[in-house]
Amino acid sequence: MTQPKLLFAGTPDFARASLEALLEAGYRPAAVLTQPDRPAGRGRKSRPSAVKALAVEHELEVLQPTSLKDADVQAILAGFEPDLMVVAAYGLILPQAVLDIPRLGCLNVHASLLPRWRGAAPIQAAILEGDRETGISLMQMEAGLDTGPVYATAGIAIGDDETAGELHDRLAVLGGELLAQRLDDILEGRLAATPQDDARSSYAGKIGRDDARIDWALPATIVERRVRAYNPVPGAWFEAGDEAVKCWQATAVPSLSGEPGQVLEAGRDGVVVACGDGGVRLESVQRPGKRRITGSEYAAQTRFEGRLT
Repeated sequence: MTQPKLLFAGTPDFARASLEALLEAGYRPAAVLTQPDRPAGRGRKSRPSAVKALAVEHELEVLQPTSLKDADVQAILAGFEPDLMVVAAYGLILPQAVLDIPRLGCLNVHASLLPRWRGAAPIQAAILEGDRETGISLMQMEAGLDTGPVYATAGIAIGDDETAGELHDRLAVLGGELLAQRLDDILEGRLAATPQDDARSSYAGKIGRDDARIDWALPATIVERRVRAYNPVPGAWFEAGDEAVKCWQATAVPSLSGEPGQVLEAGRDGVVVACGDGGVRLESVQRPGKRRITGSEYAAQTRFEGRLT
């Protein structure tokens, strides 16, 4: 097979894993699209995306448009005469005019077993809902949100204590592996895409800081899931006095009970807070402007007034 003309569009570490897998498999995209450099870190210096850093390392052409709706940008993409565009966590909407440019359309590396968890936050949603399995779908992109037919999937079990960050890293690797394994079949027309069953679809919307605030009235098992789902971004949090405290790790203690938000224990074994059903032990927390500490360190530093808000 002659070398296909590929475009690649992606931005964060999740997408970098797919680009890396393509390069290792011998595919060299004609150009890489990624989001413009953003300020990052304490110094707020402009930094390239994870995908751009890898593309520059391999001397690939990099494009960083602020929008794909611009006719001039679309003309540049059309000029590559691509067979296929591979998209992974790019962060910009692809209008129909762009979807129509590649001969075989655009292929998305999506972090769920579609139609389960369409949308922006499928990894977090899978943990929040207590799913036992998730995975990667290679989907033919269309105008609808993650509604296109699926070429191939690969599933993995979700660990009982796994955070969204840990699951993200495993899915990123799996996505690259599946892409490299099935891309030839897609390019050569040996693999047909199967339409999704819309009746079985579920939606995972964007997550904001307010979503990550801990509601002690919820069952302890749900609170524990939320802590895992929002680690590392945006970080589950609660109010203690006038402080907004991040909680990075917690364990459900079903045998305990009390008024939601009541501090049931605070000592050498850490801090236990009552929930709507059971309680949770705060294993790792972070006060504003401070380092992460254990629950026992938090208990030693804090005078609790009976309950958390």
